[in-house]
Amino acid sequence: MTARASRLLAGAALIVALLAAGAANAVLPSEMLKDPALEARARSLSEELRCMVCQNQSIDDSEAPLAADIRVLLRQRLEAGDSDRQVLDFLVARYGEFILLKPRFNGHTALLWLAPLAVLVAGLGVAAAAYRRQRRVIPTLLDASEEEALRRVLADEISPHITES
Repeated sequence: MTARASRLLAGAALIVALLAAGAANAVLPSEMLKDPALEARARSLSEELRCMVCQNQSIDDSEAPLAADIRVLLRQRLEAGDSDRQVLDFLVARYGEFILLKPRFNGHTALLWLAPLAVLVAGLGVAAAAYRRQRRVIPTLLDASEEEALRRVLADEISPHITES
């Protein structure tokens, strides 16, 4: 293998390692449940919950101690027999709607869900009004005889140039 090929291979391996490192989860082996089905439910739920410290990460990705506590609490509730909905309701009651990465649609979050649609409709309305305004016919200020005279003057100015060529 040439030196160049080995450098390319080493660079590719470094890129793969860096990409794989970004996808690692913060769940510790000691937190994991022995039942694979329950663990899968726990992982699924923990991806929907916001870390209250990091705020832009799920508790599944966060290494914050509070996120670890919430992961353990979530797993305890699942082991106790709670459904996914019951676990989420319990955590929302305890930490508020903010814990959900994707908030539920209700009276408190209606503005959050409907604002993008309202902005889109308003933008389309502004665009339609601008388009209609642009397409308006500008009334002509010349009568028919004046337009004909203007046409003759313009034709006279253009004609000499055409005939000279």
